[in-house]
Amino acid sequence: MVITKNQKDLKPILMEPEVLGVKNPYYIIKEDSKVILVIAQGKNGVEFNKTTCFFSNSLGVNVYQCLYGQGILLMQRNDEVGEAKEFKVVTLSQGKQVEVPAGLAICIINVGRNFLVAHGPLIENEELENKTIIERHGLAYYVVEKKGEIAFEQNPNYSVHPQISTE
Repeated sequence: MVITKNQKDLKPILMEPEVLGVKNPYYIIKEDSKVILVIAQGKNGVEFNKTTCFFSNSLGVNVYQCLYGQGILLMQRNDEVGEAKEFKVVTLSQGKQVEVPAGLAICIINVGRNFLVAHGPLIENEELENKTIIERHGLAYYVVEKKGEIAFEQNPNYSVHPQISTE
């Protein structure tokens, strides 16, 4: 089954929701217990195109693999009131695998010039983004382009912006 996501699906978590961006930001291909995400290149305003945010809520560790393209996988752990307490960035390139522990919010971002294709587990209720993330218009940081470079912009809807760790 193939699901097409459109601008309306990303609007609640964008830095500039009023700016028109990528018409079809990404596609979800579901098969059995796996999912393939095909994320279009481009930007939504100054923000690189991305998936909606969802929680890795299954038990244990979920493994995501980049099959094609260049991107970034964001992982955020929130406290009990929805403030970010941990924020991790992992760069994606072809063949790279990333382990995502249960309980983290994740978002996959295409920073390349072609499609980004990633493979991972089927997350139950993936359409139901966390209420806190929607209320705060995304994760604690947005991934934007500044002077031709990839940069991180603080989301003003969070009081706490943890130090960004990388892998």
